[in-house]
Amino acid sequence: MTAISATHLSKSFGHYHVLQNISIEIAQGECFALFGPNGSGKTTLLKIFATLQRPTSGHMAILGHDGSQGKEEIRASLMFLAHGSHLYEDLNAIENLQFALSLRGLSPSDHEIKVALDRVAIGAFSEMKVRNFSAGMKKRLALAKATLAQPQVLLLDEPFSALDTAGMEIMQNYIREVVHRQGTVLMSTHDSDKTRAIAHRAGIIRKGHLEPYDIGTSPDYGLS
Repeated sequence: MTAISATHLSKSFGHYHVLQNISIEIAQGECFALFGPNGSGKTTLLKIFATLQRPTSGHMAILGHDGSQGKEEIRASLMFLAHGSHLYEDLNAIENLQFALSLRGLSPSDHEIKVALDRVAIGAFSEMKVRNFSAGMKKRLALAKATLAQPQVLLLDEPFSALDTAGMEIMQNYIREVVHRQGTVLMSTHDSDKTRAIAHRAGIIRKGHLEPYDIGTSPDYGLS
C-alpha cells in the first residue's frame, strides 16, 4: 500500500516558487531520503505532508487520506520530528512525554516512559527541565516521544543533526525498527553516509523539482 503520495504538488511564497510539480509515491515499509541544498524546499515539503502547510496547487495523501479533507486522520497516524520537535522548556522530560502523548490520546505507563528514555540514553535526566537540555538531548527526547507514539508515518527533518555518534546510531536503529514493522519514513538530510545504511530510495530537490538520486553517491546540488 502507498503510504505517502503527491501529484503535481507545488508551493509558492509570493513570487518565489519553492516546489514545482512534485509527484512521488512512498510505500509502507519504505524509508525515503530527501536531499537538497539549504532553502531548496525539503522542510516545506515535509510540512505539507504533515498538514502544517497547504500546497499552492496539486494533491497529497497519507495512507489514503486526502491532504485537504482528511487532516485529522493524517495527524493521528503521522509524527513530524522537526527542529525543536514541539518540546516545552519548563517541563521535564517525563512531563513532556506525558503531555505530548496525551494530545494523541495515549497514556503510557511510568515503566514505558522509563524504557523509552533509557533507550535514547537520557534516562538519568528524566526529571531535568528541558530548558537545560542540549540540542542533542532534545533530539533524543523527541525520538523517545516517537518510540512511545508508534506512528505509521514518520517525517524527520535532519534527523542526525546535533546528535553524537551514539545518538546517530540510536536514530538509525529506530528508523530500521519503523520500517521493519511496515511503517514509513520520509526524511530530509545532508548526511549521505548515515542515510545510505537505512534508506531504500532517495530524491534530490533542485530548483524546486524533485529528481531521483543514487543513494550510493555524494549529493550534487548543482550550485556551480
